[in-house]
Amino acid sequence: MGILALQGAFIEHTKMLHRLGVDSFEIRQKKDLLLPMDGIILPGGESTTMFKLLNDLDMTTTIKELIQNGLPTFGTCAGMLLLAKTVDNYHSDFLGTMNIAVKKNAYGRQLGSFRTTGTFASTQNVPFVFIRAPHVTEYGDTVEVLSIVNDKIVAVREHNQLATAFHPELTTDTSIHQYFIDMCQQ
Repeated sequence: MGILALQGAFIEHTKMLHRLGVDSFEIRQKKDLLLPMDGIILPGGESTTMFKLLNDLDMTTTIKELIQNGLPTFGTCAGMLLLAKTVDNYHSDFLGTMNIAVKKNAYGRQLGSFRTTGTFASTQNVPFVFIRAPHVTEYGDTVEVLSIVNDKIVAVREHNQLATAFHPELTTDTSIHQYFIDMCQQ
């Protein structure tokens, strides 16, 4: 499993995969995208910084092509923003591979961060950690809604792409990472 390691919570994803017995490697440069991988994780962090680094390191086109060609992809928080076709309150292009519109920092600044539990797909009582999180405002016909918190869509799947507005890697619950691993094995 490849984990984008330019900025953000990539170490926490590595630890979660290790707990599940899944080998992973860090993606730090374009040549790392050419290594064999069953899937890729785009972690939470600062989306603008991540996208700038993807462009500066000439990785944007390659990663976008990998996703469009079916590589299972899991974006958390900032990773959701990178995947979104549009970001409602932000005027910049990201990867745009997922047919969703999201609102950046939908819950406010750092002080608006919170923890809760909810349902993810069919699994109940899953812990969610929201840190300056986005939420989905619109989605296309091929997008499946997996979680809603306080009437806001916070987890979606479209074909080979999974995106969460929250940080499952900051909990001890492995169910969402296991869901992604199952996606990779299909």
